Amino acid sequence: RNQLYKKFVDFVSFYQPNAFVMENVPNIISMDKGAVKDDILEDFSKLGYTVNYKILLASDYGVPQNRRRAFFVGLKNNKENSPNFEFPTPTFNEHVTCEQAICDLPEYSVEDGKNYTTDPQNDYQKLMRANSKELHNHKATVHTDKTVSIISQVPNGGNYKDLPEHLQSTRKVNIAWTRFSSTRPSFTIDTGHNHHFHYLYNRVPTVRESARLQSFTDAFIFLKTKTSQYK
Repeated sequence: RNQLYKKFVDFVSFYQPNAFVMENVPNIISMDKGAVKDDILEDFSKLGYTVNYKILLASDYGVPQNRRRAFFVGLKNNKENSPNFEFPTPTFNEHVTCEQAICDLPEYSVEDGKNYTTDPQNDYQKLMRANSKELHNHKATVHTDKTVSIISQVPNGGNYKDLPEHLQSTRKVNIAWTRFSSTRPSFTIDTGHNHHFHYLYNRVPTVRESARLQSFTDAFIFLKTKTSQYK
């Protein structure tokens, strides 16, 4: 899998853009003691690009999610000089929290296309709603009584370690029974949503809540089955 970037190199080679952005997981920088990163830089250098790279944290730039990713930005060399790209400095000293991102969305399901049940509570919510008058993709998962009972014992921002010992191993993954923290950005959102729970409600986040935490605006509507929407 650490060779998948070569397909990206092929596209750059074919189209010869003036600039490109490539994003990947952070450990691509240190993989094989830096050899993979060095190969990436060499491959693009051979195509005539000057490349800068850096690991960025999404929450530093207004996304309510502590998502780290490596970014490679390449600029095509010209006859006069080799261009230089400078990554932007963090723009948010105070991160947008989970609560600020999704507290306007209700505990219960809302039928697609219905009006919002509350007004936006802050600037982030206003931004997410800017081009949307209706709510979509807010179908709450109905859990078993056992699941509700277990997650109800986990505090805001807690995880399986906060449960009584006999319940800690009911799920065999280290992210099990994890609640978002209302006072911090969320952890990285992925398709394994069944282990991550709302900071207040005893359920997993809806598709819309998950989208909000990734800064998809409410105008971005996810289609097909709920499983497909989460993915």
